[in-house]
Amino acid sequence: MKKVNQLLLILLLFFATSSTIAQNKKSKKNIISKTKATPTEIKTFQDLIWYTDVFKADSVSKKTSKPIFGFFTGSDWCGWCHKLQREVFEKPEFVKWATQKVVLLELDYPRRKALAPALQQQNAGLQQAFQVQGFPTIWMFYIVKDSAKNNAQINALGSLGYPSNAVAGKEEVAFLETANSILAKEKSK
Repeated sequence: MKKVNQLLLILLLFFATSSTIAQNKKSKKNIISKTKATPTEIKTFQDLIWYTDVFKADSVSKKTSKPIFGFFTGSDWCGWCHKLQREVFEKPEFVKWATQKVVLLELDYPRRKALAPALQQQNAGLQQAFQVQGFPTIWMFYIVKDSAKNNAQINALGSLGYPSNAVAGKEEVAFLETANSILAKEKSK
């Protein structure tokens, strides 16, 4: 865990610098269609905002006291990721839940399209920190900064993936039950 914390600190320091530079070049309120993603946020037709910048997601997480919902995906090749989006993320129950409970962060690993180098490095660092080996994977977490020690740590709440044992047509129910149980464990601490 100490290696994860050190890696996260290095990533946070690197991206704090590059994120500030990128933010000065782009409008902070730049929300565009699903097909034209910016490094900061994506707006889907369900009116959910999926951040791609972990620092922006962390900022919103701190303001709202909601955990980050990190969705590790291969947007242009992962069939199970598309299935999860179609059968869970696009359902009204998920949209309502996500709006109330979490800050959405998409961590993409495409094969046919290029991401900005800073975004590639951020996503690779988080993939390594969470030891993600398959897609889709979702981690719910907080980033806890200790200004006295000048470092940050990931407070990982738990992970989940496609609800493979769900009743057909009710995948969102099984997914949300698991997600709520992760959040309930965090609140009981």
